[in-house]
Parts: sequence; C-alpha cells; structure tokens
Amino acid sequence: MKGSSVKINKSLIKITTDLFGNDTRNNYTGGEPPMRSELFNADQMEQYGRKLAGSHILGSYHVLDHHLLERLAENELVLKEVHQIITEAVRAKREITPAGEWLLDNFSLIEEHIHTGKRHLPKGYSKELPRLLNGPSKGLPRVYDLALETISHGDGRIDPERLRRFIAAYQTVSVLKLGELWAIPIMLRLALIENLRRVSARIADGRIDRN
Repeated sequence: MKGSSVKINKSLIKITTDLFGNDTRNNYTGGEPPMRSELFNADQMEQYGRKLAGSHILGSYHVLDHHLLERLAENELVLKEVHQIITEAVRAKREITPAGEWLLDNFSLIEEHIHTGKRHLPKGYSKELPRLLNGPSKGLPRVYDLALETISHGDGRIDPERLRRFIAAYQTVSVLKLGELWAIPIMLRLALIENLRRVSARIADGRIDRN
C-alpha cells in the first residue's frame, strides 16, 4: 500500500511539473473548466445558430495552422497521465469518483477516437478552412467553433437533430463552404476530446487535493 501511494504521488508531481513547472497548485485545469453553457433544445439551437452566424467575422490566419494538432497531442498527454493516476489509485485501493471510473472503463474508446483524429487531421488540413477574426476561437477554423458551441450547449453530448437544425440555421445567415461541412465530424471529435481533457484535468486536480 505504501509503495503504491508513493507511486501515485510521484505521478502527480511529474504531470503537474511537466504541464505547469514547479507550481503544482496552478491547478491542472489551467483555468479551463469543462465546456458547459446553457443547455439548449433544438429550437434554441436553431435560434442560436442564426445569432452566432451574425456575430462571426472571418479572416485569414496562418500562424495557428498547427494549433489543433498541437492541442490534440496535449490532450492525449493529459488524458493518458490522468488515466495512469486513476489506475494507480485503484491499485492502492483508494476510492475514485464516478467520473474517474468512467474514464477507466472507456479509455480504450477515447484512445481510438484520438487516433482517428490524428488520421483525419493531417498537417495542413485546416489551412484552407475559413478562420475567425473575433471571439474566444479567434484564429481557429470557424467550423471548430461551431463544434465547440455544439458540445457546450449540449451538456457534452451530440444530438443529431439539434446539430442539424443548428447548422441549417447558421447557413441561413452565413453559408458554410463544402470543406467546412465535410470537416464537421472531425471537428466534433476534437471538441469532445478537448472537453474530456478538461473533465479529466478536474479529476486529477481533485486527486491532488486528496493526496
């Protein structure tokens, strides 16, 4: 038991040092809570789609072309290390949260989606996608922001009907390019992985507090 506890604490120190330097209380989350905005039904998502389209300003950004790939790699690192922390806690017979149990049970599926994301997001993939000049997603592809909004207003879930009406309503104001429509599935996958990273970071932060 003692050896397992030491191993858990070493893992916690390593990951917080890797990500945030020596300030281990700079919370794992890095100030990024899970994506959770007001839950919208299909009608509300439709209204929001038109509103969002009217607020988006498009421009050309090349400096952040590799941002999504880099972020995917960071997310993979965090998810793997949090998985290791939870696994070691279980071996030490420590109590874990339901969210931690879910991560353990579904980690192979998460890894599969990360690998799919890498295959479907080759270097330079997003270069031709219209990018935003304003808002929280400034410099990123517009379609990625649509994916983030879908996850945020869907409580971390994807409802096909809400998504369909959201995208259709958006296009009554600003038409998406064919490449953006094709990119919706991969962008939704990236947004889900991003949200999982944030939830997992909270799990690790809680484990740091308990230790």
